Amino acid sequence: MSGVNDDARQRLVANERIKFTATYANGIGVAIFAVGGFAPLISTVLSDQPHFAPVIFIMAVCWIISGAIHLTVRNALRDLRS
Repeated sequence: MSGVNDDARQRLVANERIKFTATYANGIGVAIFAVGGFAPLISTVLSDQPHFAPVIFIMAVCWIISGAIHLTVRNALRDLRS
């Protein structure tokens, strides 16, 4: 009987670790999007002398990185065990 409870507990602990790591990584992805992909756009639009070319490149890179992190996190959640 103890073996069954230990197995269930181990699955629960493993799932919670995966979810915790996924939440942390997704937070990093959101921060990269907000700071590098959205804030420069607002700053450039509100600037007296906007320079769109470098800002668009930086934004695109941050959007790609943020998306890659998000997709990686989604794949990690597939490892959840029932």
